[in-house]
Amino acid sequence: MKSPATEQKRPSRGIYLLPNLFTTSALLAGFYSIILAYNGSYGHAGLAIIVAMVLDGFDGRVARMTNTSTAFGAEYDSMSDMVSFGVAPAFLMYSWSLSGLSEAHYGQLSWVIAFVYTACCGLRLARFNVAVGTADKRFFQGLACPAAAAILASFVWVMTGLGVSGDDVVILAAAMTALSGVSMVSTFTYYSFKDLGDNKRVPFAMLLGLLLLFVVTAVDPPKMILIASVIYGLSGPLYYLFRLYRKRQRGGTVGE
Repeated sequence: MKSPATEQKRPSRGIYLLPNLFTTSALLAGFYSIILAYNGSYGHAGLAIIVAMVLDGFDGRVARMTNTSTAFGAEYDSMSDMVSFGVAPAFLMYSWSLSGLSEAHYGQLSWVIAFVYTACCGLRLARFNVAVGTADKRFFQGLACPAAAAILASFVWVMTGLGVSGDDVVILAAAMTALSGVSMVSTFTYYSFKDLGDNKRVPFAMLLGLLLLFVVTAVDPPKMILIASVIYGLSGPLYYLFRLYRKRQRGGTVGE
């Protein structure tokens, strides 16, 4: 017979539903993005991926806050990420712009670039799952899949808002898709921001900075999200170059 104390410590089944609801919502947003892109609503498709990214950021935190983290939840989250941040952005870029390479006699290259991005997302997720429990949670090795998806989704969101056709920027779109994919499987180090919520008390300057970030983003969400995601995407290579510069000054090598 179980003691009352054991029954109190054991969470109810209903709590496990909460983080998985966020994961399912993120999956739904990613799937809906594919439907929107297929129907030619490219700007809304990009917005749906951004919504999926926001929802994806909640499921893990909710699971930790409610002490309901499970292996099933982690695997389900990876499957959702593959659709929302691997397939949906690649399909959006192909439908909106990359398919224009066919008119320039580079038809095979258009779907190859989209596939490379999707494959890199899958490899990134697999590497992350293997490294869970051993890697420093404050940093990511390689660009996180939601961040890579945010670059592409916000780019399409901004361009469609400005009335720019995908055919007009097909070379830029192809470069961004390929580089975002390669960044996911790179060894560049990115700050994860996962330790921000570990402490109950945060510095006032950080709180003020977060408030200003929300205010600035609210002024023009598509452009601000694009700028922020591109800056974050470049932070890995820039940090690597900074470390390389410091190591050379000290007469060492990067990675020592």
